[in-house]
Amino acid sequence: MSRRPTSYKDKPLYTPGPLTTSRTVKQAMLRDLGSRDAEFISMVRSIREKLLSVAGVERGAFEAVILQGSGTFSVEAVFSSTVPPDGKVLILSNGAYGERMAKICQVLKINREVIRWPEDRSPSVDETKKALGSDPSITHVAIVHCETTTGILNDLESIGKAVKEAGKIYFVDAMSSFGAIPIDFETAGIDYLVSSANKCIEGVPGFGFVIARTSEFARTQGYARSLSLDLHSQWKGLESNGQFRFTPPTHALIAFHQALLELEEEGGVEGRMSRYQENHRVLIEGMRKMGFQEYLAPTLQGWIITSFLYPEHPNFNFEVFYNHLNDMGFVIYPGKLSQAECFRIGNIGRLESFDMSALLLAIDQTLDRMKISREC
Repeated sequence: MSRRPTSYKDKPLYTPGPLTTSRTVKQAMLRDLGSRDAEFISMVRSIREKLLSVAGVERGAFEAVILQGSGTFSVEAVFSSTVPPDGKVLILSNGAYGERMAKICQVLKINREVIRWPEDRSPSVDETKKALGSDPSITHVAIVHCETTTGILNDLESIGKAVKEAGKIYFVDAMSSFGAIPIDFETAGIDYLVSSANKCIEGVPGFGFVIARTSEFARTQGYARSLSLDLHSQWKGLESNGQFRFTPPTHALIAFHQALLELEEEGGVEGRMSRYQENHRVLIEGMRKMGFQEYLAPTLQGWIITSFLYPEHPNFNFEVFYNHLNDMGFVIYPGKLSQAECFRIGNIGRLESFDMSALLLAIDQTLDRMKISREC
């Protein structure tokens, strides 16, 4: 299978998703299947089984539930469907997506407490333990694994151990890590994990999915605060007849099935991680040579996406920088930090190390056009 990243005349996307997909994933969408067609129902069943395999868990102990919409829809579905009326969520936030979880709970009127850390720090186990020990009303703890605000990787296992010692339910937003970073559900004590089609599995947007611990999930019937985001009812529908309760994103699911096959061909999570790590290595080395500095300390930096500080040069203007690169056929990402001026470059999607080298050459040429010296 060719792993040439671009197809037709698409620009490669150095973003955290949507991202560059393979030609074969695109081609998979060039057909129509009915939502009640036996072939489609079989494909959905296969997707659910393959997701559990990617997660490294057994069916029966865990279930995979697919839900239409962006990944955020699935995050909201977990909160709105699995937190009981008298429940309380402790949210560990060190970026925009932790804050989004807090906003979801606020809108849903779910009792919550938010502990915040700076965007360049990981959540503290000791502070988490202190919060859990001082408030017995907390029932759930939620954290983002790879906070793409910066690219920081949070420690799921250390936090998870504290959560389980306190007897709480553990919810992980693994939107930008699932499929490219090994996650041990049992060691971390994860009860619910959410990701989406258009991240490290390299599908296209259209749905998210939840990997749920069956023993906990089965108790949540009747908790739902929404009809369309009722995760338990979605699960029961898929279990009973293999069908979605409402119109499914058929073409996105067909593409995702192909993407899962390509993940297997690449060597699964370990194989994909290896490619992304090499992309990251090439990027970091090249950017440093041009004088760019990463926002995060290397010990905190993941290989999914990297935030770079703006150069301290009077000629640097991000909009000009972005537009030059875009005109040359390279799409990067603006920053999302609240306290520093940064831009971001993703290493995921159907990109290879030579794509990273091509981007670096384009950045070098752009700096020349902007008359920015390399001693910035």
